[in-house]
Amino acid sequence: MKTMTMKTLGMISTLIFATGAIADQNQTDIRNIESLLYRYEEALNGSDIKTIMTLYAVDGVFMPQHSPSKVGETAVRSAYQQVFKTIDLQVKFDIKEILQISPDWAIARTNSGGTVRLLANNQSGAEANQELFVLQKDGSGEWKIARYAFSTTSPRRN
Repeated sequence: MKTMTMKTLGMISTLIFATGAIADQNQTDIRNIESLLYRYEEALNGSDIKTIMTLYAVDGVFMPQHSPSKVGETAVRSAYQQVFKTIDLQVKFDIKEILQISPDWAIARTNSGGTVRLLANNQSGAEANQELFVLQKDGSGEWKIARYAFSTTSPRRN
């Protein structure tokens, strides 16, 4: 009986330790995802395509509102080049939730607000969006944007 109790206690302590290790890893992953989202925010505000591309998975998908999906590195880069030829953004992300759905996949939901300046006429206006990120941990353990979609939360402009 004493041996069985010791084995049971050993198994319970192993489970508690493993659960704690998983929780610690999950918190590390959440912090790394937050960091990625804020680096993306900074890159958007700086029209920094080079940095944006380092944040996307090689097979990443960019799904801008009112446009077909841009699939893969070449299409994603081209889409951002077009965006930054057209507008200048100054936005701030508000991370609403990050859900890690497996060790290598997570979903993040954000809202953003700020200003957008049309480069053609230098006119500025309010900018507000809701965003959904699907994130994947790559082979080196780094979180990347696998899918990104957004839609405006601003009233329609006439």
